Amino acid sequence: MSLATAASPETGSLPALNARTLGILFVAGFFASNAFDLWGQLVSPALGFANLSPHGLAKSLLGALGLPNGDFAGYFMHFYLVGLIGYPVGWLFIFAPLWRAVIGPTHWLLPSAIYGFGLWVFAIGGITAIAGLPFFLNFTGITWVALVGHVLYGIVLVAVMQKIQKT
Repeated sequence: MSLATAASPETGSLPALNARTLGILFVAGFFASNAFDLWGQLVSPALGFANLSPHGLAKSLLGALGLPNGDFAGYFMHFYLVGLIGYPVGWLFIFAPLWRAVIGPTHWLLPSAIYGFGLWVFAIGGITAIAGLPFFLNFTGITWVALVGHVLYGIVLVAVMQKIQKT
């Protein structure tokens, strides 16, 4: 069974929580986060679209929660806590097992893109509201660049997990 496709619906098993799994999570999260940032901060603006500043959303959320919200805290939360840990764990231990249990085994591309879409709804629809920002950032250009970025994140995350599994 592939780590990236996670649990078996027959056994309900989850991937082992060991050093290999953690390493795969961090490596896949690293590449996915870099793809997201490359898209949002370099490619998108070069094409004339909005420039993403995801650490700004993290800073707003931290401030709304009464926590330190400087630049370091925003970058730390966005890249490390969310990109390297939170989103990869969400895929491996929540979304992928649910997908397999409900839909069954499929190619990884569709569920990874749907997962990225869900991340976009969570971040731009939910976290923005908690942070006191407009719902879906008023559907401005940054909203759509973030949609592409989150879907790209999901696809790269699972693609890297798949590649590592083949080695």
